[in-house]
Amino acid sequence: MVTRDRSGRPAPERLAASQYGVITRAEAGQCGLTPRMVEHRIRPGGPWQRLLPGVYLTQTGEPGREQLLMAALCHAGEGSMVTGLAALRRHGVSVPETEVVDVLVPHARRRSSREFVVVHRTTRMPATPWADGPITYAPPARAVADAVPTMSRLDDVRAVAAGTVQRGLCTVADLAAELALGPRRDAGRLRGVLAEVADGIRSPAEADLRSLIRRGGLPAPLFNARLHRGQQLLAVPDAWWPARSARRADPPVAARAGPLQRAGPATVRSAGPLECRPAPSRAAAGRAMPRAGPTFTARSLRGTSLSGEQAQQGESCELGS
Repeated sequence: MVTRDRSGRPAPERLAASQYGVITRAEAGQCGLTPRMVEHRIRPGGPWQRLLPGVYLTQTGEPGREQLLMAALCHAGEGSMVTGLAALRRHGVSVPETEVVDVLVPHARRRSSREFVVVHRTTRMPATPWADGPITYAPPARAVADAVPTMSRLDDVRAVAAGTVQRGLCTVADLAAELALGPRRDAGRLRGVLAEVADGIRSPAEADLRSLIRRGGLPAPLFNARLHRGQQLLAVPDAWWPARSARRADPPVAARAGPLQRAGPATVRSAGPLECRPAPSRAAAGRAMPRAGPTFTARSLRGTSLSGEQAQQGESCELGS
């Protein structure tokens, strides 16, 4: 017999309401529904719909994102948690669009991937998952490590790792520790991206610039340095060469530099795709850095100069965290 609450609502619907409208066949049975009654509800034109084997949505219409996440956890079983791109999206990180839901389950549990759910059996279940109501998520660092093998584009890996650090969800050290805890597919790619983020890289475009500079043997700049005069923040350029009083910024950044335009350094702006030709020597490359080349335009900015010595001494330049 199907039980009801004080308002007369059937128990299955009451239980499902606490799970974004999702219920399993076993839960429905515990509420008094027989297998035949369940089949009647999920018939074509019925009030329920099937999301996964043995997992149902107690309403019609297109399921929402939370309902799909809840269904994935119901399929994976107790103690499971969402990881990878789906978890990072909930953490607020901009990620590539995907319909796949990656789920972590204890290694001893025999559960297979089905339809939109990819099950990852692991001996290292996170001890402190993040919870949003009935849905549990892997911590950000673990979610990044689990997401990397699912992304084919290096720029996506860069954007996800840098975005997670930039939002303060975890540190580079947290990501490195997660990487060191066990062998992983694509570990080398994540390790390379972590080296970029540790250098201050916060976007794929900045990573490309860093690679360009390194290939050309140019002096290494400070990436995303916070330039101060006293207590005033002048700018946060993409790249800053303190000894040369030069910075590199994309046109929109340079256009709104404000105080930095009055402070004096040269702004190096790309006039098109950046190209770097090997210099005869590192010393020669250093001497040539502030000058305009065929693929750069340089503009001197008037006013009091913010000296490289001040920046090197830490009086006017601090690295962004």
